[in-house]
Amino acid sequence: MHPEAEAFIRANLPVLPVPSIPEIRLHKAGPRSGLGRLDRMDEAFGAPYWAHHWAGGLALACFLLDHPAVVAGRRVLDLGAGSGIVGIAAARAGARDVLAADVDPYAIAALQLNAALNRVRITPVAEDLTAGDAPPVDLVAVGDLFYEAGLAAAVTTFLDRCLGAGIAVLVGDPGRRALPRSRLRLLAEYPVPDFGDATGGAAKPAGVFAFVPADG
Repeated sequence: MHPEAEAFIRANLPVLPVPSIPEIRLHKAGPRSGLGRLDRMDEAFGAPYWAHHWAGGLALACFLLDHPAVVAGRRVLDLGAGSGIVGIAAARAGARDVLAADVDPYAIAALQLNAALNRVRITPVAEDLTAGDAPPVDLVAVGDLFYEAGLAAAVTTFLDRCLGAGIAVLVGDPGRRALPRSRLRLLAEYPVPDFGDATGGAAKPAGVFAFVPADG
């Protein structure tokens, strides 16, 4: 674990219940968390997506807890894990093994701290898995990775490799611009807040989808 990141998160991001899922608690940034100060102090610091709730991840976590049979006894990858909420939900729902992959050392630190808070075991993977082969898992869960066209294309190519290897894929997203809509089959919707929404702001629907083959 990145020791500086762990120390900063412990000291500045309070532990709060997750909207719609109060049984899960996460370190979450607030107005006084000093993320801007950290940006100036640490060259390794990037966009602090791991410090906030995102709608797609919230919807996926709700879905896995509502439908534990989807992950029970299976090996699960939380791709672009951020805070780790999807992996935590998968573990709580009975997944046999959970991997949580992210390229940001602060995200890795956050998801490890959050896993410990929620008393689940998650294996962190600090690398970009989209550049490699399909991983040795049964299910890939992808929350909020379609916000930019280049990233969306790389993720879609990787998910196609996963489908080709017989791996199921779930996507959580509130309908961002680069979402590959023709490749998705809606399974459920959840009214949840999104990244950047003001505290107490109106919840908006976010979908949970099965990612299907191009000819499916």
